[in-house]
Amino acid sequence: MYKYDEYDQQIVDARVEEFRDQVKRRLAGQITEDQFKPLRLMNGLYLQLHAYMLRVAIPYGTLDSRQMRMLAHIARKYDRGYGHFTTRQNIQFNWIKLDQAPDILAELATVEMHAIQTSGNCIRNISCDQYAGAAADEVADPRVWAELLRQWSTFHPEFSYLPRKFKIAVIAAEEDRAALRLHDIGIQLVKRDGLLGGRVFVGGGMGRTPMISHEIRDFVTADDLLSYLEACLRVYNRYGRRDNIYKARIKILLHEIGPDEYRRQVEEEFVSVKALGLDPPKGEFDRITAMFAPPAFDTEAPDTVDRSDPDFAIWVDQNTAPHKQPGYAIVTISLKPTGGIPGDASADQIDAIAKLGERFSFDELRITHAQNIVLPHVRKADLYAVWSRLSEIGLAEANLDLINDIIACPGLDYCSLANARSIPVAQKIAERFASPERQRDLGELKLKISGCINACGHHHAGHIGILGVDKKGTENYQLSLGGSGAEDVSLAKITGPGFDEDGIVDAVETVTNVYLKTREDGERFLDTYRRVGMEPFKEALYG
Repeated sequence: MYKYDEYDQQIVDARVEEFRDQVKRRLAGQITEDQFKPLRLMNGLYLQLHAYMLRVAIPYGTLDSRQMRMLAHIARKYDRGYGHFTTRQNIQFNWIKLDQAPDILAELATVEMHAIQTSGNCIRNISCDQYAGAAADEVADPRVWAELLRQWSTFHPEFSYLPRKFKIAVIAAEEDRAALRLHDIGIQLVKRDGLLGGRVFVGGGMGRTPMISHEIRDFVTADDLLSYLEACLRVYNRYGRRDNIYKARIKILLHEIGPDEYRRQVEEEFVSVKALGLDPPKGEFDRITAMFAPPAFDTEAPDTVDRSDPDFAIWVDQNTAPHKQPGYAIVTISLKPTGGIPGDASADQIDAIAKLGERFSFDELRITHAQNIVLPHVRKADLYAVWSRLSEIGLAEANLDLINDIIACPGLDYCSLANARSIPVAQKIAERFASPERQRDLGELKLKISGCINACGHHHAGHIGILGVDKKGTENYQLSLGGSGAEDVSLAKITGPGFDEDGIVDAVETVTNVYLKTREDGERFLDTYRRVGMEPFKEALYG
C-alpha cells in the first residue's frame, strides 16, 4: 500500500495547523459560522443534528493495522466508542466536539491519514474495487491508478471549487464491485492487444436525479489516461450549472447537451491538455506501482479448507472470494450483525479487526462501499482461526450479499438532511429475516436504505431499495425494485404509495414471497423481477 513521502506528510501537517488556527478563531468569535462553514467542510467536519461529524478519508478503502488502531483510539477518546464505515469507503465519527477536532486531525496525521476533501465541491475520496490486488479476475491493480488520481486531485487548483461534489471510481475487472456506472467518472482498466488502458464512463450518480453513466471513450491508453480525465473535468468545470444546486452535477450536463456533444468537447480539450505534459513520467509511475507490490505469499500454502465444522463451512462459502494466489482467499467481514447498525463497529471490534489484518492478511485491510471490511490476503489454512475470532467479537455473520447485508445511511437519527430514520428500519428488516436458512434460500438480494433523496444509502441501486420521505410531518417509506450497482447496472423503480415503518418491513417480506413463488431455477431476485416485471409485486403489495 502507498506510504507518505516527506511532501505528503508536510502537506497534511500544514493543513492540520491551518485548521487549528481556524477553529481557534471560530471559538473566539473572530469569524462567524457562515465564514467558518466552508473551512470546516474542507476538513471533513459537518454540523449534524446533535453534534459535529468528522468524515475521515480512507483512500480507495485501503489501510493497515496501525491506521485501524488509530480509528479505534479516536472512537474511544473523542467519540462514543464506535465509528461508522460509509459507502464512500470512509469512516465517520458522529459525536465530535469542535475544540477537539484539530487534535483528532493531528493524531490522524501521525499515521498518514486525514479528512481532506471528504466534503466540499471538489473531487472526493477515490473509490476502488475492495478486492484490488487480490482478485483473480483483474487485469491490473487498480489501486495504482486510484493513488495516482488521489495525488492529482488533492488541492488541484482548477478543481477545488467545482460546480458540485465529484466522485471517481476505478476497477480492473469485468465484475463491477464498486458501482462504477453510478459515479461522476468511472474508469474500467482493460487490456487491448496487450496494451493497458481504460474505458471511461461519465455522468452517473444517484441522489435526486439518478442516472447511469455514458461510455465516453471505449479505450484510452494508460499513458494518456490522466490527461483525458483532466479534459473531462475541464469541460464540466466550464459548463456545469452553478446557478442551481439541483442541476450542478455532471450527469445533468450530459443530460442537457447529450453524451455525443460532451464527448466532442472532451476530445477537443484533450488535444490541448495532452500538450501540457500532465501525465506522470515513467519514474513516478513506477515509484507508485512499487508501493503496491504483491506481498510475500506462501507458495506452499495448502489450497484446501477443512469444512468439518458446518457453521464455518457456511461462512467460507458466503463470505470468502477466490484469490489470485493458490492457497489464499479474500475474506469479507460483515458489519451487519442481526440487530446491529449497518456499517457501525465498536472501538474494540476495530482493534480486533486490526489485529486480524496484521496477523493474517499481511497487515492490509479494506473498507467496502457496502460498509463491510475485507482482509484481502488470508491463507486458507488460517480461515478457521479468523472465523473463530470474528465469532468472539460478534462479526461472523455469513450474510455477504444476502438480504441482511443491508446498506443504510445514518438517516434522521444523526443527519440534518434526512427526512426519515434508516437505522430502525434496517434493524427491523434484519430481525424479520434473521434466520440464516431463510437468507440463504432467498440468495443474492441487495437491500439498500436511504433516509432522504440524497441517496447516501444507494437505494436507487438496490435489488430492493427503500427511501424515507417526509409526508406531512410523518415518516413514509417508498419501496423500489430492480436496481443494481454491478456490471448489470440498472435503476430501481418505485412500486407505488409508501408505507409506515412497520408497513415497509411487511412490504419487503411480501415482495420476497412473490419472488420465492415466481422464481425459476438459478434466478436471483433481480433476475426474476426483470423477467416478470413490476406487476406481480404491485398486485401483492396493493391488491
